[in-house]
Amino acid sequence: MTAWPILSLVTFLPLVGVLLILFINDDSENARRNIRAIALLTTTFTFIISLFIWTGFDNSQAGFQFVEKVAWLDSGISYHMGVD
Repeated sequence: MTAWPILSLVTFLPLVGVLLILFINDDSENARRNIRAIALLTTTFTFIISLFIWTGFDNSQAGFQFVEKVAWLDSGISYHMGVD
């Protein structure tokens, strides 16, 4: 298990990039350049983080790895993610 929520970062970092792109309300060439830069940066960061998952995965270990579990509500609803 890692100290950072690495699976959540890989899952939701592209969503952060999309939200940043949504705030650009201009149709100029500069805005298009910024949109491409945001898309490239979020894609690159997501890929780099996924490389940490790939290199840290142990094929000889049975079960889930990089497990993240967060309780959301007292009624038993939780966010649970892992790599098998």
